[in-house]
Amino acid sequence: MNLLTVESVRKYFGPDPVLDGASFELHSGEKIGLVGPNGTGKSTLMKIIAGREEADAGRTEFHPTIRVGYLEQQPEPSERTLWEEAHLALSDLVTLQNEALQVAEDLANEEDPKQHERLAARYDYLQQELLRRDAYNLEYKVERVLQGLGFLDKQWETPVSSLSGGEQNRLMLAKLLLAEPDVMLLDEPSNHLDLAATEWLEDFLRESTAAVLVISHDRYFLDRVTNRTLELFAGTIDSYPGNFSAYLKQKEERLLVQKRTYEKQQEEIARAEEFIRRNHYGMKAAQAEDRRKKLERIERVAPPREISTPPMGMKAKDRSGDIVLRAKDLKKGFDHVLFEKVSFQIERGQRWGLIGPNGYGKTTMLRCLQGIMDPDAGTVQIGTGVKIGYFDQQLQSVDGEKMVVDSIRPSHKEMDEPARRALLARFGITGDQVFQKVDSLSGGERCRAAMARLASEDANFLILDEPTNHLDLWARDALENNMSEFEGTVLFVSHDRYFINQVATHLLVVEPGRVRVFPGNYDAWISTQRDAETAQGPRASSKEDLWKHGLKKQKPDDSRKEKKTAQNKSKPDFDSAPQTTPKPKKRRFSYRKVVDIEDEIFIRETRVKELQDDLMDPNVLRDGERVKAIQKEIAEEEELLQTLYEHWEEASELNW
Repeated sequence: MNLLTVESVRKYFGPDPVLDGASFELHSGEKIGLVGPNGTGKSTLMKIIAGREEADAGRTEFHPTIRVGYLEQQPEPSERTLWEEAHLALSDLVTLQNEALQVAEDLANEEDPKQHERLAARYDYLQQELLRRDAYNLEYKVERVLQGLGFLDKQWETPVSSLSGGEQNRLMLAKLLLAEPDVMLLDEPSNHLDLAATEWLEDFLRESTAAVLVISHDRYFLDRVTNRTLELFAGTIDSYPGNFSAYLKQKEERLLVQKRTYEKQQEEIARAEEFIRRNHYGMKAAQAEDRRKKLERIERVAPPREISTPPMGMKAKDRSGDIVLRAKDLKKGFDHVLFEKVSFQIERGQRWGLIGPNGYGKTTMLRCLQGIMDPDAGTVQIGTGVKIGYFDQQLQSVDGEKMVVDSIRPSHKEMDEPARRALLARFGITGDQVFQKVDSLSGGERCRAAMARLASEDANFLILDEPTNHLDLWARDALENNMSEFEGTVLFVSHDRYFINQVATHLLVVEPGRVRVFPGNYDAWISTQRDAETAQGPRASSKEDLWKHGLKKQKPDDSRKEKKTAQNKSKPDFDSAPQTTPKPKKRRFSYRKVVDIEDEIFIRETRVKELQDDLMDPNVLRDGERVKAIQKEIAEEEELLQTLYEHWEEASELNW
């Protein structure tokens, strides 16, 4: 069923249109990612669809029977508690419940047969609707969503007015999810969420029957949630079946065809124009005139929709010593301990990602390591020849009152204006932009100016606090490539799992009660965690323990807490401390030949590929039920594959 039609939408904020005929449709079961570089009008289009702004031309139309939910960016003042405000999103279900009770009472007292029949029909409808929308578990629904989005139980009675800005944004997202509209319009829903809450949201949206239109710069999020991608660029929209990774592959293929077609036509036009120029007054004037007329009638091929991005280039000028930083027994707290007994060593050329839940002191740790803030205990040693460059997520390194070209002036050397303008160009800030005040820039532009300021320092040890905030997908990709090729050392905090995975060679994992060192990237860390959990078997999980899983389980009772404590004692630790020699492994799986396991893996991998190909078929995408069935089968096959991979590893190691 077609739920939304967007047709030829145009919007101007100046002489040139931001939206220049944007068109698409949203159908039942679709979860669409709306992508494009910063400044192309994604949020503007979302606001027009939601009715928050008016288009200058074109139309947007929803199916008349559906309910639409839009993620508001600015919270409304409220004196209610967090729980009461969240519960307010279910007011229509409460109304249905009350009506059902009233109808049941009227039905019991009605003696007129016709009126009795009418009331009975209404009561049956209300019961079906209440069952369909799971209206008999309202308290659980609120609890599940609040916990999933990272709210602690003790916060539920907190007045909304005392919540931070980020918490109020999370509350607005919670209310939208609880309302369960038929269409969800989400603009950067994972902002203000840590890794656990983001993964929980992904699972919630994947399981939801609602159609979704989402703007996000989180590539993992887009890959896990979406089954269609709309590219908004140069005011128009191109549609691609599949998630973001599928879009990138198809985009590359389309771009190759577009370039060849465009270049071929341009060559033909150039030859025709040259013939006309040479023969306009000669013996072949008639032929030249004929070609001129044909040239006027020719349908011009549009230039390739190539999205260019600046290189985001940073270079380490001088080489540091082999040991860049050594931390020993660090401890820091305010009203409670954030971290303690933290010891690790960073060597030249390594790239460390610092990850963990919100509120556990990641930024505080970065400040302690640099000497901006004193730890309560422990020591930090900076290596020989190390020059630190710090990227602050608040972007305070660039003065808002200065022109951009002046705000990036380095502190340690003279750098003339042409050199500074050339540096800014490497980060995509050119032309008159360099003479604007920093405060007049957009978030993405200011972030790139701060990156240019960092590059001007010639640091060989970069400490980055949320460097991908405000950057679009293409700028993030450029920064990843630059960080991977950077000849110095990098330590960064990020919630962008794709960035972490592409850049990090080591992880410093902040968990409730401890900080662990892990050699590897994000995928390797998650794989190791799953293996450890499989070896342990089922266990109860507290809210604080779930940040790395993203799924909120039922609230543990006291006996489950005792079990959790006992199991945690045997939990594998990846600290940098020396490890004892492991005991010989015992079999988890029954004996099978390695070749037999490999054959089954091949069969199941082939089946997953077939199912993924089916999801790229436009005819399939129009059938919401079929999409859900295919996605369910893919999930089942991938779960079986994960077990087979583990079985294969065990068989390869233990079979003699």
